[in-house]
Amino acid sequence: MPAQPFITVSGLAAAMREENIDTDIIFPARFLLITARAGLGRYAFHDRRFNAQGREVPGYVLNRPGYAAPPVIVAGANFGSGSSREQAVWALVGLGTRAVIASSFGEIFFSNCLRNGVVPIRLPEADVAVLMDAAEAGAAFTVDLEAQELRVEGQPIRKFVIAPERRLAMLNGWDETDQILNQYSDDIASFEQGQRAVQPWLYV
Repeated sequence: MPAQPFITVSGLAAAMREENIDTDIIFPARFLLITARAGLGRYAFHDRRFNAQGREVPGYVLNRPGYAAPPVIVAGANFGSGSSREQAVWALVGLGTRAVIASSFGEIFFSNCLRNGVVPIRLPEADVAVLMDAAEAGAAFTVDLEAQELRVEGQPIRKFVIAPERRLAMLNGWDETDQILNQYSDDIASFEQGQRAVQPWLYV
């Protein structure tokens, strides 16, 4: 499914200092039976946001006023570790999160982010610590994918790097099929032209 194009996102950032926030915390396993992608945001961090009686946990960052749908998360190391479930990223998108900043990520989670319109930004631990403080203080964050720049309160803080082909796909909201068609259309057309000449019955 094509993602919404990503140029810039701005807003408050949710600070999650805990390390090793895995995909089961982001999207608990008992919800994996839900097959529809739409609406998964309601289950993001479910067991941190709600207690066993379904009531909001006081003080949890996503339950604070203004943080229910944070466009940016600043997280502890090894964010998104654990199982490969893509629903964890779908839940983040459904929550309204389009960028996650951490010193390290689960490898498969990192790839799933790039395929689903979430920008994972890896920065040194010292930088993440400073950004964590800024997020907790209520600073406004901007993630500018076009410029590959992170800004806090409008001030440039750090450049970040996303693989060029993924950056192009995210800027345009392309899924993997769109990416292939847009980047290799000439090669595809050339192949089809040659194949038509030697196997015309395939195109009848």
